[in-house]
Amino acid sequence: MVVKKTSSSIPPYEAVGVIAAQSVGEPGTQMTMRTFHYAGVAEHVPTGLPRLIEIVDAKREPKKPIIDIYLKKSLSKKESEAQKVAHELSSVFISDIASVEDDLEDLAVVIDYSEKEGKALDVSFNDLKKVLEPHSSKLKISGSTISLYPKKVKPKEGEKEKPVTARSVRKLANRLKDCLARGVRGIHRAVVVKGEDEYFVRAAGFNITGAIEHPSVDPSRVYTNNIKEVERVLGIEATRNSIVKEIKDVMDMQKLYVDIRHIMLIADAMTWGGSIKSIGRHGLSGGKVGVLGRAAFEETVKHLVNACAFSEDERLVGVTENIIVGQTVPVGTGKIKLVMKQVKKKSAEKKVEKS
Repeated sequence: MVVKKTSSSIPPYEAVGVIAAQSVGEPGTQMTMRTFHYAGVAEHVPTGLPRLIEIVDAKREPKKPIIDIYLKKSLSKKESEAQKVAHELSSVFISDIASVEDDLEDLAVVIDYSEKEGKALDVSFNDLKKVLEPHSSKLKISGSTISLYPKKVKPKEGEKEKPVTARSVRKLANRLKDCLARGVRGIHRAVVVKGEDEYFVRAAGFNITGAIEHPSVDPSRVYTNNIKEVERVLGIEATRNSIVKEIKDVMDMQKLYVDIRHIMLIADAMTWGGSIKSIGRHGLSGGKVGVLGRAAFEETVKHLVNACAFSEDERLVGVTENIIVGQTVPVGTGKIKLVMKQVKKKSAEKKVEKS
């Protein structure tokens, strides 16, 4: 009986990169066709080919970033608890609930609270006032309008006290527009989703660090589809697992089957150096050892000119380089070299004599 592990192992010198490229590339072609046949569907959620390109290009931020926030086991069964967490995490800016204008005559910032918007987003006038207090030396309240007078900058030793200028008032007004009235920066439009046996929060945006600071959140089960954010917070091993998961999710959604080992090879190639690298001229293809290998993939002239200028050697170690010069590719059977033992002439002559 053949052991399963032995039967699934790869033969020595197998061209695994080429096989993985074909295995992902062929279904990728079908994915293109399907994406364009379903007009308008691909625009709502980043699926299909656009999402696959985002992953392999290691984009800094996906077009539609999503974060899944799971609660601690004791709280995850209650929908009300999940609703409370979603409400507390969802970010609301001062500009969402009030108009912020600068009054350069009185050197103050005027904040006009909108009761309608405040009620809809559940931020009261008192909540707004508490947020504004650290930014001001004096608050003047008139109905639903707050006039905020900026703090004077503390002078350094030996310097005179600087007066409040119109420029500093305008800067403060712009800063206040982008100031949080409630929630975590980077997480917005949070909604409660019912999982298999628990409730969790799904939100647009990403901020793993901000999400795990909430006391009701389970820090080990916070996940975002932003691979760069996973790398920044959780490290390169988690990034590798994230790449595998994201590519597999794209394939599964399109009902395409690709062996997980091909996807794992892509993830390994992108992360083996300790940081995430894209598959392209700025990443793996641009960092090939051989000059001809680099020149074969975009920016041909640049690589050949640089190679001439710095007298680089071409060792012909890759697949592309050997195809260009017309040699056998050093993978698979092309890697095996046979040595034949020649029969000595004398012994051959003796055999003839005997016969």
